[in-house]
Amino acid sequence: MQSKRTQEERSSATRSALLAAARPLFAARGYADVGTPEIVAAAGVTRGALYHQFDGKLALFEAVFEAVEQEVTGRIGTLLAEAGATDPIGALRAGAGAWLDACADPEVQRIVLLEAPAVLGWERWRELGLRYGLGLIEAVLTAAIAAGDLDEQPVRPLAHVLAGALDEAALYVARADDPVAARAEVGAVLERLVDGLLRS
Repeated sequence: MQSKRTQEERSSATRSALLAAARPLFAARGYADVGTPEIVAAAGVTRGALYHQFDGKLALFEAVFEAVEQEVTGRIGTLLAEAGATDPIGALRAGAGAWLDACADPEVQRIVLLEAPAVLGWERWRELGLRYGLGLIEAVLTAAIAAGDLDEQPVRPLAHVLAGALDEAALYVARADDPVAARAEVGAVLERLVDGLLRS
């Protein structure tokens, strides 16, 4: 039993080392310009260890992308939990702002917004992105409807529309020549979008 546990711990440590090594490389130079020999050298493991943990570089990139998505969603989820209990619309505004701020981080921007759609394909990128963010958006919208801030309506389609708007807003900032100005512009647009949802 002890040796099995030790093997599981070794496997987990190898996986963590590969993720930790690949993430800054993908963020700095992009998927295409990073090779597996460089990744395994940075991780201090063999190529065989990489292929034992992942089917290849693409699977490793997807795992890195998911790790970044989980971290960002976790941070935003904490923020929403703190704000959403008393002010769901305030939480929606804060969550949108937090998403844009997170995507201003060069690592998040490169991996999540610029590389992932091309590397994973648009469908897979959307599927994974929605897996992490959609539940947060739905929870805040449900709370806003319960509080009487929004009209009764189906939550799922509205959450999809808002998720799409948030992704496009982040992409707009990521591709802008002046990201600071673009962040201010798109932040104002999202504020008006949220205002338009409010029950009059």
